[in-house]
Amino acid sequence: MEIQINWLAILVAVVANFILGFLWYTPLFGKVWGKEMGMDMTQKPDPKVMMKGMAFMVIGNFFLAYVLSHNIAAWSYVPGMDEMSKISNVFSTAFFTWLGFYVPYHLGAIVWESRSWKLFLLIPAMPWFP
Repeated sequence: MEIQINWLAILVAVVANFILGFLWYTPLFGKVWGKEMGMDMTQKPDPKVMMKGMAFMVIGNFFLAYVLSHNIAAWSYVPGMDEMSKISNVFSTAFFTWLGFYVPYHLGAIVWESRSWKLFLLIPAMPWFP
């Protein structure tokens, strides 16, 4: 059994994640997110820091899309999954990846880093954003 990875889908997911992340963390919830993170919203970020952050975000988006693509393909070998629609398979995989990896991380951040529940609700609300 060889797992097939759709590289075009990964590229599209990386670009879409970057664009949606920009929208999510700037015009939609940027002020709330910045306040909850304890940032001074009156200061403009250093352009070098922003470029470095965006570069790392693209790399992280690639890893996320690749692993999710791999998980979706791997789930097709689970008995009964072939009876589910492709979109159900994708949502099941995304949900269980979110539940098993993102939720525990963000719960730990609340406990050990004194992050707020508002931040917990804001970040995991979109499971495709790390």
